[in-house]
Amino acid sequence: MNDGDARPPSGVSAADESFMAAALRLAQRGLGNVWPNPAVGCVITGRRTGRPVVLARGWTQPGGRPHAEAEALDDLFRRHGSNAGRGATAYVSLEPCSHHGRTPPCADALVAAGIARVVIACEDPDPRVSGRGIARLREAGIDVVTGVCRSAALALNAGFFQRVATGRPLVTWKTATSLDGRIATESGESQWITGAMARAHAHLERARHDAILVGLGTAISDDPLLTCRLPGLAGRSPVRVILDSRLRLPLTARLVAEAGSPPTWVIARDDNDPLRVQALRDLGVDVIEVAPDASQRIDRSLALQALGKRGVTRLLVEGGARVATELIAGDVVDRILWYRAPKLIGGDGLSAVGAFGLAGLDEAPRFTRLEMRALGDDWLETYQRCR
Repeated sequence: MNDGDARPPSGVSAADESFMAAALRLAQRGLGNVWPNPAVGCVITGRRTGRPVVLARGWTQPGGRPHAEAEALDDLFRRHGSNAGRGATAYVSLEPCSHHGRTPPCADALVAAGIARVVIACEDPDPRVSGRGIARLREAGIDVVTGVCRSAALALNAGFFQRVATGRPLVTWKTATSLDGRIATESGESQWITGAMARAHAHLERARHDAILVGLGTAISDDPLLTCRLPGLAGRSPVRVILDSRLRLPLTARLVAEAGSPPTWVIARDDNDPLRVQALRDLGVDVIEVAPDASQRIDRSLALQALGKRGVTRLLVEGGARVATELIAGDVVDRILWYRAPKLIGGDGLSAVGAFGLAGLDEAPRFTRLEMRALGDDWLETYQRCR
């Protein structure tokens, strides 16, 4: 249950790992819905008839507030009274915050509640926290244990950690292809290569990401909405982002016509006609202007940095082969979600990626497979970039 860690930290029991695993499952509920904050889960336990039992739980709420610890403490006091925290243990999937923002520090709230022991999966890399939350708890005499299910916690909030470390979001490229890597026939027919179960899972991934990105070609040819269309999850649709260097996106496109909820952002060069920029903004589109690169295209690195500055931690790329090729060649695709259908389209079909111009195999972008799972007749393969 320690999720890949070589050995559990000293003083950690099987119950500790089980309760932390529960906290991590709660944290997952916030993915795609709490940015720019991390998705955190908290479980508070106490002893009943000599055994630890769950007294309360919480997870980060939409928009990043309230935090998981505050939610769990509110749940605890509501269920068991204002003194229920005395001597309890809190399991938190990320180090409690120690700084004053829009809400008081969670570390102080745990201290005030009388929590006796805090088990933490991993430290928060945010410079405003980064060990200070742990220090605050220990200064108050609380027994603090760190590193429980650390690998799983790092994987869960990889987007948040990536943004803190590099300024850009975690980039996941999603594609749905035939066995031979084709996304469409020669005529462009692509609906539907994969089955209903795979398509539903892809919509779930939209709900778990902060933003979804496509290129202008996809935006024009497909006229997509890029929303999550699973029952009950429409409100979890990500921000829609279009790479549109010269602002050629038609004002009649559905991404423009329905730009309010969820938001539509267009990333463009910073030297476009101001009247065109204003026309899109008047229709509710947020135009993000960045400098072009040496080839006079949108600088992909600056585009990702611009998204990071706006708080995006998890970016799902659903663009066509051109966008995918540029991002992979630029070494900024961190993960791949490859939905593969058991059919062959042939060499005249459209490929998922374009030419990299490789001189040898040693130059090929490399990824490690993390998982394979069946989705009806299709397969989902998940990969992570080799560092």
